[in-house]
Amino acid sequence: MNLAVIHGPNLNLLGKREPEIYGKDTIDDINFLINDYCKENNIEVIIEQFNSEGDIVSFIGKEQYDFLIINPAAYTHTSLAIKDAILAVNKPSIEVHLSNIYKREQIRHESLIAPAVLGQISGFGKYSYVLAINYLILTNQ
Repeated sequence: MNLAVIHGPNLNLLGKREPEIYGKDTIDDINFLINDYCKENNIEVIIEQFNSEGDIVSFIGKEQYDFLIINPAAYTHTSLAIKDAILAVNKPSIEVHLSNIYKREQIRHESLIAPAVLGQISGFGKYSYVLAINYLILTNQ
C-alpha cells in the first residue's frame, strides 16, 4: 500500500502559527507521527507540503500512490482545481484538518473538497491524520 499525504499552504508554519487553533506541534512532529505509524502498519508513505495550489494539483495528478490523505488548508474553501484533480485520478482519498473547521469562521464551514473524498476528519490535531490512516488499515484499502 502506497499512501500519499499532502499538507497544504502555511502548514510549514505549524508550531508558530496560531498555536491556540493549530496546536504546538510542528510539521516535522506531525510527519514523524505519520511516518512512525505507517512503518508500524507496513504502509509506504510519501509526505509533501505545498504552498501553491498548482503544485498540489500536479502532485495529485502524478498518481504515485494508492490512497491519498490531504489537508488542503485554506484551499479547502476555494479550490475547484484540487477537487477536480482528486476526482480525475479516482483514488480513495480523505480530507483532514487539524482544527474543527465548523467551530471557526463561517467561510471555513464549506469544503469544496469534501464531495470528492470518502470522508472528512477535523478537529483532532495531529491525530486527524492517524484517524485517516486507521480507516486505511481497517478497510484494507
